[in-house]
Amino acid sequence: MHGNKRMTTIKLWNSKTRRKEEFVPLDAKNVRMYVCGPTVYDRAHLGNARPVIVFDVLGRLLRHVYGADHVTYVRNFTDVDDKINAEALRRQKAGTPGTLEDLIAGRTAETISWYHADMDALGALRPDHEPRATAYIGQMIAMITGLIASGHAYAAEGHVLFAVDSYKDYGKLSGRTVEDMIAGARVEVAPYKRNPMDFVLWKPSSGQEPGWTSPWGRGRPGWHIECSAMAHELLGESFDIHGGGLDLQFPHHENEIAQSACAHPHGQFARYWMHNEMLQVEGKKMSKSLGNFFTVRDLLDQGVPGEVIRFVMLSTHYRSPMDWTKEKAKQAKATLKNWREWSDGISVDQINLRGPDPLFIAALADDVNTAGAISVLHGLAKKADWAGLVASANIVGLLTKDHDAWANNMPSNLPDQYSQIISFLAKRRLEARKAKDFTAADKLRDDLLNAGVRLEDGAGDHIVWERLDNFDPSKLEALK
Repeated sequence: MHGNKRMTTIKLWNSKTRRKEEFVPLDAKNVRMYVCGPTVYDRAHLGNARPVIVFDVLGRLLRHVYGADHVTYVRNFTDVDDKINAEALRRQKAGTPGTLEDLIAGRTAETISWYHADMDALGALRPDHEPRATAYIGQMIAMITGLIASGHAYAAEGHVLFAVDSYKDYGKLSGRTVEDMIAGARVEVAPYKRNPMDFVLWKPSSGQEPGWTSPWGRGRPGWHIECSAMAHELLGESFDIHGGGLDLQFPHHENEIAQSACAHPHGQFARYWMHNEMLQVEGKKMSKSLGNFFTVRDLLDQGVPGEVIRFVMLSTHYRSPMDWTKEKAKQAKATLKNWREWSDGISVDQINLRGPDPLFIAALADDVNTAGAISVLHGLAKKADWAGLVASANIVGLLTKDHDAWANNMPSNLPDQYSQIISFLAKRRLEARKAKDFTAADKLRDDLLNAGVRLEDGAGDHIVWERLDNFDPSKLEALK
C-alpha cells in the first residue's frame, strides 16, 4: 500500500443519516459492501446499469485507497421471484419442453449469462461474490425461525410475516411514519395479517411454483429476507456499505434493516446506506408505453460502445437524476476517441510512474463525484498530460485495454484505399493550418464532411477522423 493513499479521506452521503459523512470502515483490512443485484427474468434495461456502474466505481476507489485485496464486494442475483415463475409458465404454455423447475432454472441461468455479458461490456468488474438466492434458502429459513422465536415474526396460514410493530425504528431509512406508509403504499391487505404493513418472510408455493420444505410447509421466501440472509452469511452482522437504486429504499431496504436488526440485535447491519437516483431517456421517464424503453444489449447492438455508455453515466453525479440522450452519447464517443488517439503510445511504465491525478482522486473521494472527476480528465487532456489522463481514467474503468477494441476498429471499417485518401487530405489540411491558410483548411474540412467524414482537431499533429452514416466513397474519390 502506498503511503500517500492512506491520506485519502473518503466522504459518502449516508441515506440513513441524510448527511455526508467521513467513511471509516469497521476493518480497513476488509472493507465490505453489499449491493442489491437484479431479479433475473429478462435482459437488463439501461436503468439497471446505473447502480452497477456507480458501485463498480466505488469498489474501484475503495480498492485504490485500501488495497486491492482488502475489499469484499457482494452483489446478489434474485433467482426466485414471481416474475421468473410467470415467464417460465409462459414458456411452458408456448410449448417449451421440460418441467416448470427446469424452465425456471434454464431461464435464470440464461439471464445471468446475459447480465454478465452486458455488464462486462460496460467495463464493470465482477463482484467478489455473486450469491444466488436459491443457494441460501437454508439461511433464510434459519433467520425466519429466529425472528419467530424472538417475537418479531408470526406464522399464519402457511405464511410467515414480519411484525412491523415489534421494531420501533421502522421507517427511519425512508423517513416515513407507518401511518404515511399505509396511506401511500400498495399494501397487500390479507386476513392473516395483524397489521396491514406486516410484510411476507415466507409464502406457500402451489404445485406449479418452485418451493422448498420448511417448518411452515412447502413454500418460498419473500424478497426482502433474501438480501438480509445473503449479506449476513457473506459479510457478517455488521458491514460497511449497502447500496442500490433509490427505488429500493422503500420498502426493500427499510424491510431489510428491520428484519436484520431484529435477527441480529448486537450487529449494526449496514452502517452507510447509498442510493443512486433514477434514469431518464431524453428527459422522460423510461417506459414501454413511450417507446423509449431499451436494454443495455439494444444499445450495444446499435453500435454504441460499452465505454461510451459508461462515460455518459459517469458524467452525472449518482445522486442526481441521469438523462440519457443521443447527443450525450455522440459527444462521449468523440471525446473518448480523441483521448485514446492522443494517448496512444504512452507506455505502461509512464502511466504507472505518473499515477492518477490527486485532483481526480479527491473528486471521487468526495461522495463519488464522477462528474467532477471527468472534468479533471478534460483538464489533463488540455494540458496534454496523457500519462495522467490514462492513469486517472483507468481508476474508473475508462481508457482501459479491455475497452480499446471499439476505438481501434472504427477507422478500419473502411478499405485501406479510403483510409489513405482521408489521411492524405487530413495532412494537407494540417499543413494549411500551420501555414495560417484557414480558408483552404476549412474547405478541406467541409469537403470531407460532405463526403461523410468528420475531422476533429487533435493536439499537436494528431489526426482524428470519424466515418459518418452518410459516407460516400465516390465523393471522397473526387477529392484526391
